[in-house]
Amino acid sequence: PYLEDMARKAMKETRKHFGNSISLFTPLYIANYCENQCVYCGFKATNKIHRATLSFHEAENELKAIASTGLKEILLLTGESRYKSDLVYIGETIKLATKYFSTIGIEIYPLNTEEYTFLHHCGADFVSVYQETYNTDTYEKVHLWGSKRVFPYRFHAQERALLGGMRGVSFGALLGLDDFRKDAFAAGLHAQLIQQKYPHAEISFSTPRLRPYKNNAENGPKDVHEKQLLQVMLAYRLLMPYAGITISTRERPGFRDHVIGMAATKMSAGVSVGVGGHSEEQKGDEQFEISDERSVSEVHQMILSKGLQPVYTDYIRV
Repeated sequence: PYLEDMARKAMKETRKHFGNSISLFTPLYIANYCENQCVYCGFKATNKIHRATLSFHEAENELKAIASTGLKEILLLTGESRYKSDLVYIGETIKLATKYFSTIGIEIYPLNTEEYTFLHHCGADFVSVYQETYNTDTYEKVHLWGSKRVFPYRFHAQERALLGGMRGVSFGALLGLDDFRKDAFAAGLHAQLIQQKYPHAEISFSTPRLRPYKNNAENGPKDVHEKQLLQVMLAYRLLMPYAGITISTRERPGFRDHVIGMAATKMSAGVSVGVGGHSEEQKGDEQFEISDERSVSEVHQMILSKGLQPVYTDYIRV
């Protein structure tokens, strides 16, 4: 019943701290091998999908193709397999990305502090780690085996990343695995505590919700709908007015267009969630289905049409 009031207050805070700017980026999946058995994920180890790892040549072609759209921020992703996507491979791919992008984020398996330091020296700026659910009982039920099953190691990943020199970290729960309000509350509290301990850190939120994936078209009974998703985003903005909030292509175009400027400050564009797929034919299967397939130029024009400013870079490497 307070959604309208929350929206008005959230928009005021967003404009106060971020002006009319909306940052643009795109993800690049460089591998989709995974050693975990997470019941909700298309990359889970037992799912019969096409697995692939980009060679350095293929990765550079992808990076060039993405950079040609004007984007200056990239998010590099892998499945959670240290064997198929080892630290050296990820580090070398990050070094390639620094040739084309001013800001580089990573969304990979959690690392130790010294490993985050290594990737930071390679050129990584941001680390995204999503706890999926903060309910430890549910966490155990949906992570059947694999290193991801260890809840505390994942929980402390953002702190280790900051201790390793990273500029910023992102938080979030996969809404729909458990009671979405409790998970959203826990993610907000987690981020707030890290911000208090590390005031220099750039904190951001992502708000993914369950999406259909290959070999599984159905979602569960705890589905989170758009009105509830908006409630979560508005609550994050009111809790931490200066935190970034990302809205992904999991959501339909109309919803994404509605929440930018109100709560969201960053959005992806020109997205492929399979391995590769930007410069040549996709090499490996997708993690989930996306809802917004618009190109970078289409998203750019939409942002302008709303009286907002598309921002491609706000950071210069020195």
